Order: sequence, then C-alpha cells, then structure tokens
Amino acid sequence: MLGATLAAPSLVLARVRPLRIGVLGPWSGAYVGGGRQFDAGMAVWLAAHNQQIAGRPVELLRRDVPVSAPDMARRLALDLVENERVDLLTGLHFSSNAYAVAAVATQAKVPTVIMNAASSGITARSPYTVRVSFTIAQVTLPLARWALKEGLREVCTVTADYASGVDAETAFVSGITAGGGIVGAMLRVPLATQDYTAYMLRLRELKPQAVFFFLPSGQMPAGFLRAWRDRGMADTGIRLLSTGEATDDHYLQNIGELAEGLVTSHHYSYAHESPENRRFAAAFETEYGSHLRPGYFAVAAHDAFAALDLAMASPLMRGGGSPEKLIDAFRGLKLESPRGPIEIDAYTRDIVQTVYIRRTERRDGRWINREFERFEKVRDPAL
Repeated sequence: MLGATLAAPSLVLARVRPLRIGVLGPWSGAYVGGGRQFDAGMAVWLAAHNQQIAGRPVELLRRDVPVSAPDMARRLALDLVENERVDLLTGLHFSSNAYAVAAVATQAKVPTVIMNAASSGITARSPYTVRVSFTIAQVTLPLARWALKEGLREVCTVTADYASGVDAETAFVSGITAGGGIVGAMLRVPLATQDYTAYMLRLRELKPQAVFFFLPSGQMPAGFLRAWRDRGMADTGIRLLSTGEATDDHYLQNIGELAEGLVTSHHYSYAHESPENRRFAAAFETEYGSHLRPGYFAVAAHDAFAALDLAMASPLMRGGGSPEKLIDAFRGLKLESPRGPIEIDAYTRDIVQTVYIRRTERRDGRWINREFERFEKVRDPAL
C-alpha cells in the first residue's frame, strides 16, 4: 500500500518525532516484484529492531514509479521533500530515476540511500547520495576474470540496449581484452525483446567459446534462456555466462530448469552460507512463507536500514546532526550483511563488497544459485 505508516510500538516512542522516509519504487506494472522486495527487506529489518531506527519510530511514505520515468521520479521526490518534509529518500529501482532524484537531493540537501539503481555514476551526481546495492560493472568484471582463468578467451556478448546493458558490456569486454581475450561480436538487444532467433543464428555462426549476456531481471532473461534451449545452443559447446539478474532469486523457482548449470556473478544469493543470511532467510520465511524468497532487492533494502541505523547512532550525529554529518557518518561504515561483509567507500560513498561466482542448481527440490568462488572487497571499477 502506498503511503502506509509503521505505527510506533509504544506511547514512549510516540513522543519521539518519527523518522520520515520517502521510498520511491515500482509497486505496479511489470517490475512490481522489485517494490515487494523493497517492502519485505525493510519490514524484516524493522521487525527485528522494534520498528525503529536509532531509537526513532519510522514512517514510510511510498511513491510508485513503475518504470524508468525520470520526470515522474523527480516530481514525486520533490513532493516528498517539499510537502511531506521527509528526512531521507530511498528505494530507486532504475538508474535513470536515481539520476533525476540526485538533483533533488542536492538542491534540498536530503540524504538519499540507493537500494538498487546500479549505474556507476550515480553517487558522483550528488554529495547527498549513498549506495548500498551494487553496480553493474562491479559484479561483471569478476566474471570476465573468472572466464579467462577457465580458458574462455573467445567470447561474444549479448546485452540489453540501455545504460546498464552498456555498463555490463563495457565491463565484460574490458576484462576479457585486458587479459588477452578476443570479443567476436557485441550484440545489443532492444528492451522488451522476446524473439531472440536472429541472435541465436548469429551466435551459432560465430561459435565463440562463451557468450556473456546481460538482461534486466524479469521476463527478458527467461525469454533468452528459453530460446537458447529451444535452438539447441547448448549442443554447440558454447558456454553461457551472465550476471545475477538472469537468475534473480525472486524469480528463480519459475525459470530454474531453463537456467540449470548457468554460471553467474553477483553479490547475493539466497543460498549464501553464513549465520547472518540464515537468520535473514528464516525471518523472511516466517513473515512471508515459502512463496516469497529474498533476492538482491530485499537484501539491499534490509542493509539500507542497517547502515542508516549505524550512521544515525554515530558520534557525528550526537545532539542532532545535519544532513552533511549524516552523509559523513556513512563514509567508511562497515557491517556484516546477509550477503557478506560490506563497506561504504569513504571517498565515493559507494558499496564495497564480495562478488560471488555461482552455478544454478537444484537442492532439496528447490533451485538455488550455489556460490563456488569469490572475489573479495570489490569496488566499482568505473570509479
């Protein structure tokens, strides 16, 4: 529900001014799963912390931005800042929307915590922006390095023709060529494409050792994987690689057979082995049952509140800190996330984290992304 409020759990907390947080995300349309994951990640963290952040009750003001719509995102962010007087902005599924909101954050001096948008340049657009999610280049370059180590030196790429797709293409190609590999073709696919016949024919003709693809989480990866299977591409001996958007845990149960054996790189898996993730996944299942599995949107929302709680409790914020002091409190902040150790870079205000190489497998009747190799303390290579 838009504009829902998390009520203070006691009369004592009711006398403390609520922390008003504006959340922009998709709660309708094709990407509604992202909004649901934002909600679930925030709710799981708040339930474990008495519905408060740094001793203050929390009021969430949700605004639905269902697609990449910078003008809409800017207008809704302005309303949240000017009319609702929020203390913080967060959410932000699409990078284009995050760029638009960054201008609002700068003008209004409102701290903004990015829960998903993954274009490399976002934190540079505003000194009031912090990212707790990931960047496309950050999770893609390690996959190129892994491919080279496996002897996969002749590759082609297939990427969605928008900013994040270009980021993925650039990172993978740069990683391959820096290691002496060869890129036979870089194919770009219009957003919303569902017929991949022409691309399969071209890849079969080129017959590289491996194909790297990047398509936004949701319908496009399923369509590509189905075409790969139906066109018999696996029988050609070409290895298929992707980033974790292709096997987003939120959708994986529905597409697992199509993705069996697929090697991907990403920063979070529902199957990640750690005490923190076991607690997170258990709390998630207690709240939502087994029908909703936490994905990387949910873990970023959870970590956004965890990081905000630590930042607001920082000595810098004693006596009521300014927006600038809150941003400074994020710099260098470290915490143990369900995904593993994370850090906010003191200079860029961007995320530093482990990137995992995973394989899609069935375990106990459920499809998972099993991590089998890792690259630690990865920064965005574009910065």
